[in-house]
Amino acid sequence: MKNAIIYVHGQGGNYLEAGSYKKNCPNFDMYGVDYNTYLPWVVKKEIIKVYDKVRSEYERVYVIANSIGAYFSMYALQNFYIEKALFISPVLDMESLILDMMNWSNISEKELYEKKEIKTNIGEVISWDYLHFVRENHFKWDIPTKILYAERDELISRQTIDDFQKKHNVGLTIMHGGEHWFHTERQIDYLNDWMKRSMS
Repeated sequence: MKNAIIYVHGQGGNYLEAGSYKKNCPNFDMYGVDYNTYLPWVVKKEIIKVYDKVRSEYERVYVIANSIGAYFSMYALQNFYIEKALFISPVLDMESLILDMMNWSNISEKELYEKKEIKTNIGEVISWDYLHFVRENHFKWDIPTKILYAERDELISRQTIDDFQKKHNVGLTIMHGGEHWFHTERQIDYLNDWMKRSMS
């Protein structure tokens, strides 16, 4: 049986990251989604393009997604066959994240509506059109999913993770002392071990 993984990177990442996970999934071929914009309606097309190619050649298709890549994957692939999904530090509720970033920067919805785009204190540009899109385009996610979440994730709240877990078919692993971006040697080793266990 031929197996493939579609990898969807997070902000600041790239499709070549898929190669670093190949050793964790030796019985799978890896396909990274190459995108450089963060508009869901654009990224969706890129994900589906890779999915259509992979689905035509492989019997089982898995998804591994990092951070905002998880949001893009759920939005794009909600109505497609996926055997299993693995999400690393996932953005699961985009509206909640945008509102949190607005709150951190003392930006009101009225101000955002009037200015259309505002740069936050953390350097992110928040768009009224983006927020409106997120509110108008909900998705349903029924795919068996495993999540790796970091205890010290500064971007995604534990409440968001718990709320998602209550509503979906999700297994949750929490790395104590971990951060949103898994980058230290200890964090990367933990991520690799989790991925090997999750794919077995």
